[in-house]
Amino acid sequence: MKLAAIDIGSNAARLLITDVFLDKKKQPEFIKSNLVRVPLRLGFDVFETGEISATRESHLIETMKAYRSLLNAYEVKHLKACATSAMRDASNADRILKKVKKETGIEIEVISGDIEAALIYETHIAEGLEKDILYVYIDVGGGSTELTFFLNGQIVFKQSFNIGTIRLLKQQVAETLWESMKETIKTQVKGAKKVMAIGSGGNINKVFSLSKRKEGKALSLALLRDYYKEMSSLSLQERMSAYKMREDRADVIIPALLIYVNVLKWAGANEILIPKIGLADGLIHALYDEVIRSL
Repeated sequence: MKLAAIDIGSNAARLLITDVFLDKKKQPEFIKSNLVRVPLRLGFDVFETGEISATRESHLIETMKAYRSLLNAYEVKHLKACATSAMRDASNADRILKKVKKETGIEIEVISGDIEAALIYETHIAEGLEKDILYVYIDVGGGSTELTFFLNGQIVFKQSFNIGTIRLLKQQVAETLWESMKETIKTQVKGAKKVMAIGSGGNINKVFSLSKRKEGKALSLALLRDYYKEMSSLSLQERMSAYKMREDRADVIIPALLIYVNVLKWAGANEILIPKIGLADGLIHALYDEVIRSL
């Protein structure tokens, strides 16, 4: 079975195409066939002007047309497409999404921050985690950060905050919002024996790659602080050169690190695991469940 997910975030749009097989125990196994990322950067318009500009609208349409061609080439029958923070805030979102549907046949659902956080659970990330440890899953995007708390394989709390990398670059995150996040985290971790963080998003994946750690090894809070301090001391061009990063990664990685450092600090977590999964993976798992239920 071939499944695909499209995640239209505030910084980039991703198309994930996945093959699903049943293993010997009749359990689904998800194998990534292709992942395409286009830096549309919708948030740069929306968080400043409240709408998506004609130029970025055109880029979005062209990207969706390209994705449609890939979906046809891979003979994908089942697709789930969602948009997050920037599209939630854009005053012209409805018109643009109708145009995408008309020109490509792709229907995009704008999901709430809570649904975005809940979709992380669809990846079955909670299965196999250690008992009696409170895990805080941190998904940092361009427009928002989703926090999901797991204990003994169950979600105990989830919340979305309008603190994202692009909003921070645009200096559009009030101190009161940081305080709200801080108080929420401190309330949730109160009484926990041990807290461990799990991170997702392109920025933390890039930091993990830079660290040269082996798969499955955690990154320390101290290391994240070191990267934040080191990268902040460089200009954008210097960062791109020193770390071999594209511009659309080099500018948002610093605010992303700030978010991760703050969340770990407030949660009392000294380490963060990077399983290299994200919203698109959650969408694939949710889509698989929907397809199976319809059979």
